[in-house]
Amino acid sequence: MNLATAALAPLLAEDEPPAFEQIAASTASPFLLICDHASNFVPRSLQGLGLEPAQLAQHIAYDIGAAAMTRRVAEQLSAPAVLSHFSRLVIDPNRPVGAPTSIPEVSDRVSVPGNQGLTEAEKEVRAAACFRPYHQAVAAAIQQALGRGRLPIVVSLHSFTPVMEGYQRPWEIGVLWDQDDRLAKPMLADLAARGMAVGDNLPYSGRSPYGFTMGHHASSLGLPQVLLEVRQDLIDTAAGAARWGDLIAEVLLKRAHDPALTTAFEG
Repeated sequence: MNLATAALAPLLAEDEPPAFEQIAASTASPFLLICDHASNFVPRSLQGLGLEPAQLAQHIAYDIGAAAMTRRVAEQLSAPAVLSHFSRLVIDPNRPVGAPTSIPEVSDRVSVPGNQGLTEAEKEVRAAACFRPYHQAVAAAIQQALGRGRLPIVVSLHSFTPVMEGYQRPWEIGVLWDQDDRLAKPMLADLAARGMAVGDNLPYSGRSPYGFTMGHHASSLGLPQVLLEVRQDLIDTAAGAARWGDLIAEVLLKRAHDPALTTAFEG
């Protein structure tokens, strides 16, 4: 079976995991954690997208360390979490379906053979099997929180590569936000006060139209929110992910009962 034929087959086999992992909270935590790029899993039907295993272990396939860090934060906060379970190279959950970067043919100068010249039907197979179930899970978690009579504080967790396009990134953690700075600004101050090298909307920008998930799920409802990016070499071990998970949980906990985060943001 060639890559083109494989792309038209059912994407996920019966023995393969679903498109998302869900962590249920043991208490009514005010937080909801999401992790868009938690996994480098590629369904067998896509034959590794024509890449070597070593390439799929790189940052182009997922956010290294982000899943372990998210699970640690969830544990520390007793917070619900939704994590993707497919590689961003299969389809990026943080990009709109149909965007040029949704199913990249090239990622950080690495050509992805299994993404070359896909038809709209082939792209839709991926969206239906992976993208939409993940986002339906995020939407359901938000509605569950709203059903308890509170606005969830949505925290999106990512990681970034230490070097990009030959540039050594100095930041340890980036705090990304668009218009709603109710959580971002205090977190920037808290992290800086701890001596962290913090990037305000660095190394990426949280400004619209960057990304998809937070705008689609949180901004659209005025939910308090923040997107955090930790440098991958700080969380690529179990100990590192635990350390940063504990730190993030501690900083978030300081804001758990902030009255400013109990109402919808109106812009």
